Amino acid sequence: MKIAVLSTNKSLYSTRRLVEAAVNRGHECEVIDHGKCYVGIQQGKPSIHYKGQDIAEVDAIIPRIGSSVTFYGSAIVRQFEVMGVISANPSQAITRSRDKLRCMQILSGAGLGLPITGFARTASNVDDLISMVGGAPLVIKLLEGTQGIGVVLAETKKAASSVIEAFYGLGNNILIQEYIKEAKGTDIRAFVVDGKVVGAMKRTAKEGEFRSNLHRGGTAEVVKLTRNEKETAIAAARAMGLTVAGVDMLPSARGPLILEVNSSPGLEGIEQATGKDIAGEIIKYLERQYEAKQLAKPVTTRRKIKKESNL
Repeated sequence: MKIAVLSTNKSLYSTRRLVEAAVNRGHECEVIDHGKCYVGIQQGKPSIHYKGQDIAEVDAIIPRIGSSVTFYGSAIVRQFEVMGVISANPSQAITRSRDKLRCMQILSGAGLGLPITGFARTASNVDDLISMVGGAPLVIKLLEGTQGIGVVLAETKKAASSVIEAFYGLGNNILIQEYIKEAKGTDIRAFVVDGKVVGAMKRTAKEGEFRSNLHRGGTAEVVKLTRNEKETAIAAARAMGLTVAGVDMLPSARGPLILEVNSSPGLEGIEQATGKDIAGEIIKYLERQYEAKQLAKPVTTRRKIKKESNL
């Protein structure tokens, strides 16, 4: 196959590992900066151009779309899909997962465990919002935040009211969530590929911090998931329509509670913690999809492809 990793930075660990895994399995692989791609839309002939050239001979893509370019990046993924190119994650699922509120609503509708979450437009509903999530302490999150940025723990109702009012005053959209005390600064990241958990790690926040993100100084170690945790992670990825996903969960007295479902989960922490070839699992998934696509073609077309490959 000819595989393209859509990434704005080819030196990133995840990007490098995906290219390495693809090449190791005998594929041709290149990194394409989706921010520099542009599309042509016309009847029966959709196209994508990159650096002045028409990208036509790509069999599969692996989107690594940053949160700051979700709209444009998803549009490029969607154009590849229109052209019949296999994608590790569907464009619609990427945009769906990037909207934290929409993600929570979808997971709630699927009956999956979540921290109690509140959302409102103005500060006039602050007291009821705080009561809705069980009172202080509580967690306040920017809808657009990533890697723990824009996440605040408010220890008291007064502090919560002040932070919420400040965010609203700046025109920010926020979520208010219950604080899960028994998690004790830890969470679980389950990496799901094609309906299967291929690796899992427990992340622990550094001293004096409640956010366990590795970018915030947290540490990671391999963890064996319970059956409930594994089933929850798989169900969450399925509900979001993602075939490659990082599902973040909090351990709680009432079972695993989903914090987020990430469509472009980083590989460095999970591979180092587990020692597993997670990048290779993603490439294997694309191989299965490519094989299924070839088998679905008319017999005459398959014979032609086979003949050309033998030349």
